Amino acid sequence: MKQRIITALVLLPVVVAAVLWLPPNWFLALFSAVLLLGLWEWTRLSGMVRPELRAVVLAVNAGVLAWLAWRGWPGLFPVVTLLGVLWWMVAMIWLGRIRMAREPSRGNTLIKLIVGSMLVVPAFTGAGLLHAGPDGPRWMLYCLIIVFAADTGAYFVGSRIGGAKLAPSISPGKTWAGFWGGLGGACLVATMAVPTLGMGWTSLPGMVLAALLTALASVVGDLFESLIKRHSGAKDSGRLVPGHGGVMDRLDSIVAAVPTFAVLKSWLLL
Repeated sequence: MKQRIITALVLLPVVVAAVLWLPPNWFLALFSAVLLLGLWEWTRLSGMVRPELRAVVLAVNAGVLAWLAWRGWPGLFPVVTLLGVLWWMVAMIWLGRIRMAREPSRGNTLIKLIVGSMLVVPAFTGAGLLHAGPDGPRWMLYCLIIVFAADTGAYFVGSRIGGAKLAPSISPGKTWAGFWGGLGGACLVATMAVPTLGMGWTSLPGMVLAALLTALASVVGDLFESLIKRHSGAKDSGRLVPGHGGVMDRLDSIVAAVPTFAVLKSWLLL
């Protein structure tokens, strides 16, 4: 726990500074590098062992991100982001397949690699829409704060109340109490953000709804990565982040939340 706290204290100001002060192009370049690190770990979880093949998968996805940044802005970014949200809706159904969650399986490597791209590419385009938009850095940071608040609220409420398990065959530590605590944390952040982001109080219902659905997406992202780790027999996606496991262990909620919030923001808020 000590190492986990130290790492968080070191990374937190770096993340905030990058989101608020980097120009959109530089921020997207940095974010894409982090996403690709997570994808590198994902290729191993997917069952691909040979490093040269994993490198090919990484290069293909890096090429897609580079092409989107060069040719796809802004026309393709909303389309790809929406496709990502639709994918996370499918993922909720996937998580409901209890047999799949209970049985470890190292097969379906190609499907899992395609899924890895669906995690990374829409998160990239969603971040581009958020960060490059009006007052973009603050909206991007707000999205990340929703994820953090949902995760923190779930941990504190779940650890104190316990009770029925949310998805015992996928992630035994998560409870329904923690789930509701996480949604409560997201609602609290949304309420506090209304004046901070210069919104009128008439926008509060839209802010709360967007925060709730974004927090829900973050839970789906977390559970889905847990499912893939269970299939692969791995405890963590990697060891790059001291006390936190791998990069994808930190990104699992974010890659689901960012495209979801980007779409909701355009539909409900601005």
